[in-house]
Amino acid sequence: MTKFSLNDPSVVVVIGSGAGGGTVSDILSNNGINVVCLEAGKRLDLADIVTNEAEMFGKITWLDERQGSGIAPPPFPVWNCKTVGGTTLHWTATSVRLLEHEFNAHSHYGDIADTTLVDWPVTLAELEPFYAAAENRLGVTGTNNIERLPGNNNYLVFEAGAKQCGYKEINTGNLAINSRPRDGRGSCLQLGFCTSGCAVGAKWSSLYTDIPSAEQSGHFELRTESMAVKVNHDNKGKVTGVDYLDDNGNRHTQSARAVCIAGNAVETTRLLLNSRSEQFPDGLANHSGQVGKNYMRHLMAGVVGIMPGRVNLHRGAHQAGIIHDERYHDDDKRGFFGGLLLETVNFTPESMARFLRTGGWGNTYAKLLEQYDRMAAMLIVGEDPPMETNSITLHLTRKDRYGLPVPVVHYEHHDNSKRMLRYGLERGRRIYEALGAEQVLEMVDVFPATHNMGTARMGNDPAASVCNHWGQTHDLANLFISDGSLFPTSGCANPTLTIIALALRQAEYLTSLIRSDSI
Repeated sequence: MTKFSLNDPSVVVVIGSGAGGGTVSDILSNNGINVVCLEAGKRLDLADIVTNEAEMFGKITWLDERQGSGIAPPPFPVWNCKTVGGTTLHWTATSVRLLEHEFNAHSHYGDIADTTLVDWPVTLAELEPFYAAAENRLGVTGTNNIERLPGNNNYLVFEAGAKQCGYKEINTGNLAINSRPRDGRGSCLQLGFCTSGCAVGAKWSSLYTDIPSAEQSGHFELRTESMAVKVNHDNKGKVTGVDYLDDNGNRHTQSARAVCIAGNAVETTRLLLNSRSEQFPDGLANHSGQVGKNYMRHLMAGVVGIMPGRVNLHRGAHQAGIIHDERYHDDDKRGFFGGLLLETVNFTPESMARFLRTGGWGNTYAKLLEQYDRMAAMLIVGEDPPMETNSITLHLTRKDRYGLPVPVVHYEHHDNSKRMLRYGLERGRRIYEALGAEQVLEMVDVFPATHNMGTARMGNDPAASVCNHWGQTHDLANLFISDGSLFPTSGCANPTLTIIALALRQAEYLTSLIRSDSI
C-alpha cells in the first residue's frame, strides 16, 4: 500500500471519505496527484455489514457528543457516520438533481423576511455534465438506460393513494442502487436495510467504490481513526498542513500542498472554527463571519397510515418511491414558497417504535406497534430557507474525548416551513385516507438531521460567503470545502448527488491548478 511521509509537501490532504471526500480522493489520485485521506472512523469490510439496524447503528454512527438547541433534538441533533465511506453507508441512495429555479432561489422567490436567500454562483447548465457523470458513476436508476427498482407494497399503497389524489409524477425514484448487476456490484435484493449499510453492495457507497479505486491508483493513502483537529497556514495565505490525532491519541502533522475538507457540515464547521489563529481569530477562512451560519437540514416529517390490510413496509428498498408534483408548484394558494417531495420510507420496527413514542408507554402505544405489518409510511422533504440564526457553533466549556469543544447545532423552523409542514402533512394524510386508512399518524420534529447543508456557503462576494464557485475558500487559495456545507440554498432534493457533482467539478479544477503549478 502507498505511504506518504508526514513531511511530504506534495500531497493533497482530504478530510473525510464520504460522498465528497471519497469522490475528490478518487479523481485526484487517478489524475496522478498524491492524496492522503484522513478518516476519523474505522474501515468496515462488506462482510461487517449485517441486516441488523441496532448493530449497524453502533458500527457506523458518529456517537461523539453533540448538542442541539431550538428544535434540533438535544442529545442527537445530527445523524451522520464515522467510518470509511462516511454517510454514504447510511444514505437512502435517493439521487435527484436540483432544478433551475432551485439554483436561483433569491431571483425566483424574492426578498423573504428572516432568510438569507441567495442565488448559487453555479448554474444548472454548468453543473449538468457533472450531474450526468455522477449518475453514470453511481449507476442511478432511471438514467443511462438503467431500469428503476420494482415497487414494494409500501410503494404500491403510496402510488395508488397518490393517483386517487390527482398526482401524476410518481415512480420508484432515481436511486444509486443497482437494479441489475453493474460495475462489479450485484443487484438489490430488497432486504430493507439501506440506512444500515447495504450487505450485498448493491447501494453505491464510497467505501467499496471510490476508496478502493483511489488505492489502486498508487497515489493514495487512507489513514483511518485519524481525527483532524486543526488546519495550519502560513502568513502568505496558504494552508500548510493538518494536525490530527491517531487512534492512540498521538498528535501528528501532515504537510499539504492543498486541503479539501469534507467532514459533513458539523465537523467541517467545527474544524474551521477550531483552526483559529492570530490571522483568523474567528476561525479559519472566516473573514466573512459566515462559517457555521445559514445551516439547513430540509424540512422533514413523517406520515404513517394504518391500512386495512398488510403492507409489510419493511420489505424493499428504503426510499424507492417519490412524488414530484409538489416540487414544481410555486402557487400562492398553497400558502408558502418553495417545493417539497413526498418519498416512501420503510422504518424498521425499532425506528417506528422510537419515532412514534410521543405519548409515553402504555397499552395504546403497545397496540399501535402491534399493527406494524399494516403500516405504510412516507417522508415529507421540503425546501429549507437559509437563516443566519440557524447555525453550528462551539460549546464554551464542554469538550469531547478528543479534547475539542463540543459542536452545538441550533435550528428553528422559518414561518414558511411551518406552513409547508402543515400542507405536507395534510397531503400525506389524504393519500392514505384515500385508500381507507384506519388511522394516520404524524412524526414531527423527531428526526435527527441527515441532510446537513450551508455552513460554508459558496458565493461571488467574499464578504458574504466562505467559498467561491469552485468550493475554494476566498481567504486561502489552497483550502477547499468539498461537502454540503457549500450549498447556498437547499432546494428540496436529497443533497448527495449534488455534493458528488460539485466534488467531481472541484477535483478537475484542483487538478488543473496543481498541474499548472498555480497553487
